[in-house]
Amino acid sequence: MILLIDTSTNVCSVAVCNGMNVLAHEELMGENAPHASNLTLMIERVVAQAGKTMNDIEAVALGEGPGSYTGLRIGASTAKGICYALSVPMIAISTLEIMAEQMFAQNPAAQTVAPMIDARRMEVYTAVYNRDKGCLAEPCALVVDESAYQRFLAMGDVYFGGDGADKCKTVITSESAHFIDDINPLACNMARLASRKFANEEFVDVAYFEPFYLKEYVAVISQNKALRGLTK
Repeated sequence: MILLIDTSTNVCSVAVCNGMNVLAHEELMGENAPHASNLTLMIERVVAQAGKTMNDIEAVALGEGPGSYTGLRIGASTAKGICYALSVPMIAISTLEIMAEQMFAQNPAAQTVAPMIDARRMEVYTAVYNRDKGCLAEPCALVVDESAYQRFLAMGDVYFGGDGADKCKTVITSESAHFIDDINPLACNMARLASRKFANEEFVDVAYFEPFYLKEYVAVISQNKALRGLTK
C-alpha cells in the first residue's frame, strides 16, 4: 500500500493505493496556507476510508514539484516525517507528469500533452509528454509567447491543461492546440506512476530529498536555454 500526496498547487490532495487500485482519496481546494493545517488530518481520513492503518503503508509517494514553494515544503516535510516514523521508502514524482497522467486518461485521443502550472504573469512551469514516448521536453519555467511549442504543434495536436493554460489561450492560437479544463495534480492520478517506481525500487534519499522548485535553477540562465526543446 502506498500513501500518495501532492501539495504543489492550490489543491491539497491525498490518496491511498494498492498497486494501481486507488482505495480512497480526498482533495481540498484553497491557497497554500490551509495545506499545513489540513494535510495530516486528510491523511488520517483517507487511510481510515481505505480500511487500513498507518502501519499498512509500505511507501510514501510525493509530488515533488515544480509548483508553490510553500506547498512543496509542506508536502515534503510531512512525507519525510511519515517515512522516518514508519521506516518506509519515499518516492518522488514530477507534478507535471501527474497532470499528464490525468490528461491522457481523460482524453483517449490525445497523444501529446503539455501540462502547465501558473508561475505568475505570462510564465508557466511546463513540460511536454507523449503517450508512447514519454517526456519529450523536460520541465522548465517558460514565458509563453507565439513561438512556444512550435515544433510540437507543427507535428500534430497538442493538448494543454492546468491552471497555467487559461492565460495562454490568446497566445497559443494554432489549430493544433487544444485546451482541457480542470486539470490539477491530484494524488489519485499518481497510482500507476508510484507503483511502477515502487516495483523498480526507485526511491529517493529521505534525509537529503529537496522538492524540485525549478525556478531557482532557471532564474540565472538565459531565456533561450529555458526554452530549449519547446521552440524551433
